[in-house]
Amino acid sequence: MRTQLITLATGIAMAIANTATASSAATQIKTNQFWWPEQLDLSPLRQHGIKSNPYGANYDYRKEFIKLDLTQVKADIKATLTDSQDWWPADWGHYGPLMIRMAWHSAGVYRVHDGRGGAAGGQQRFNPLNSWPDNANLDKARRLLWPVKQKYGKQLSWADLMVLSGNVALESMGFKTIGFAGGRSDDWEPDLVYWGPETTFLVDERRDKKGKLKGPLAAVEMGLIYVNPQGPHGKPDPLLAAADIRLSFGRMAMNDEEIVALIAGGHTFGKAHGAKKPNDCIGKEPAAAPTEQQGFGWKNKCGSGKGADTSTSGFEGAWTVTPTQWSTNYLDNLMNFNWVQTTSPAGAIQWIPDNPAAANLVPDAHIKNKRSAPIMFTTDLALKEDPAFRQIIEKFRTDPKEYELAFAKAWFKLTHRDMGPRARYLGSEIPQVALTWQDPIPPHEGDIITPKDIEALKTAIKRTGLPNSDLIETAWAAASSHRITDMRGGANGARIQLAPQNHWAVNNPLQLKKVLAKLKQVKTQFNKRVSRQVSLADVIVLAGATGLENALNKAGLSVSVPFIPGRTDATQRQTDIESFNYLEPKADAFRNYYHSDAYMSPTKMLVDKANMLGLSVPEMTVLLGGMRVLETNTDNSKTGVLTATPGSLDNAFFVNLLDMRTKWQKSKSQPGIYLGFDRKTGKQQWQASSVDLIFGSNSELRAIAEVYASDDAKQKFANDFVKVWVKVMRLDRFDLG
Repeated sequence: MRTQLITLATGIAMAIANTATASSAATQIKTNQFWWPEQLDLSPLRQHGIKSNPYGANYDYRKEFIKLDLTQVKADIKATLTDSQDWWPADWGHYGPLMIRMAWHSAGVYRVHDGRGGAAGGQQRFNPLNSWPDNANLDKARRLLWPVKQKYGKQLSWADLMVLSGNVALESMGFKTIGFAGGRSDDWEPDLVYWGPETTFLVDERRDKKGKLKGPLAAVEMGLIYVNPQGPHGKPDPLLAAADIRLSFGRMAMNDEEIVALIAGGHTFGKAHGAKKPNDCIGKEPAAAPTEQQGFGWKNKCGSGKGADTSTSGFEGAWTVTPTQWSTNYLDNLMNFNWVQTTSPAGAIQWIPDNPAAANLVPDAHIKNKRSAPIMFTTDLALKEDPAFRQIIEKFRTDPKEYELAFAKAWFKLTHRDMGPRARYLGSEIPQVALTWQDPIPPHEGDIITPKDIEALKTAIKRTGLPNSDLIETAWAAASSHRITDMRGGANGARIQLAPQNHWAVNNPLQLKKVLAKLKQVKTQFNKRVSRQVSLADVIVLAGATGLENALNKAGLSVSVPFIPGRTDATQRQTDIESFNYLEPKADAFRNYYHSDAYMSPTKMLVDKANMLGLSVPEMTVLLGGMRVLETNTDNSKTGVLTATPGSLDNAFFVNLLDMRTKWQKSKSQPGIYLGFDRKTGKQQWQASSVDLIFGSNSELRAIAEVYASDDAKQKFANDFVKVWVKVMRLDRFDLG
């Protein structure tokens, strides 16, 4: 009878669960992308709104952070590192290696091609990153730090805490870091990022026929930070692994020396965990785990499920004999032993020394008196087998101090690469040295030019005879190189005059050269007459403002374009050409520019560009409409210039786009081009791109376009355009606070 009751209860529970699942599916809200997958997705321009932030619009994290006693914060973190908890025991009684891995994986998703990823925002707290296979059990690291976060609340972001904990961990284990900079505010929702085309984890469908990663991606498989430790697609070939390492780390801003220093230095600490077979023991990741686990994932049902029974990466063992102390032992083990292939208890391919004497070198992390052989991954052996990597390894073995400095610098770059220039750094441990990858800009010296000076400069700019469109396009080209994803680029520094930006096709190099020559003359002549000096960067931005005011006057509108001087000019020596080349736009819809190397359609690249400029949907709309009538297309074509009075900054683009007297059809001879014909006469009136027409075909964009096409919107259009223009011009003015 008891068995029957249990069976009945189980059956009822299953029926309820199935009903709930069916009900959930039936009542699930279906987005427009569900019904029309090809519809332009504007959601990236609505993310991270102030409504998501529980601290509200007046909260200023930077002001809160500088109130911290950083020494006390570090002391609290250090105490946490050796306070082993029963629910997740520390290896060798020290959480340092776990915290290093957490900090590394928080920052390590950074990628150079679009500046996305990185430690800023504390995105490791959210899906999908918190549930990537490569981030297994890092949920425990953040829970261990919760008492510290709880203590300091709004003064210490998770983004800063995770990186700082990695620093403290290194220092507590005998390594000297070169510093730490705070200022990373937290996000309150997952970032919308293209992580790859795959639909399952640990799969690689992201390369072209030559093996090159497509688009902006850096990791070689979905759900990995960098590369597969077993080798490409699980093939244990060190030389093939070396190629993947160089490809992936290179797309995360690291050169060969930095790659070797990071891998060697990182694997000096801690161990890999693969005591149990995942398929038999390990539960779902946090995003799919049941409610009662409260955000914990990868629950292990085998043995104790923790400590000696932990399974994380699937590999098992430590690389060095002192896993909680800085040493050169990783380098010595790698080079002195002959490594043979084996498998971990979880089934992962790894390597151990062929020398039986090595079997008792490494003390077990949890079991007293147990010792094991050191291990290596296939990706570790890549450092030995690849000739260039091996040369660096040998150099580090010869000079341990150079090795230590190389790791310190590479670690700092890894954890600070997405913060932008040093002007954004906060705290008492900021390194004094300026590094090239920080895109240094000279500090402003002397007095700032006055309002009277600004008017004199405007007059001089007008006397150059340069067309307003050229002035505007040059200012746009300089400022719109900025991307908020990693705070790089922008008008400050006037790097548009330097390689590589002065050669970018999108910047129309021949036209740019002529404009810059005239503007340099304005700068030189002014600086000869006045003690207060103006930079070329300021002249470029002011020239854009001058061109806009002229275009507004032509439209019969009197609107002043705000301008704040204080920019300075960088030198070619301060500009890393290779690094800055990653900022070259493959598409700039605001200039109707689209390159065949772009990895998305022109309309999706429009949204991507607007997203990297931090624009809202209305800001993107008004900005594009204004740029069209100002004739700022890269190729100086009439595509999208939907106005009878080009050069006049008015709302004509929207008026003519929505005019029902025009019938649009695809061009038969020009792919991606649409022709507008008068419905009555059949005469061609306009030519436009898909980017132009999306503002009439997409229902959301059309709704905004209708606002600006209305008869009462001329002044609103002008005011709104100027406001967003100034926003773009000041994106990199971190000196303004």
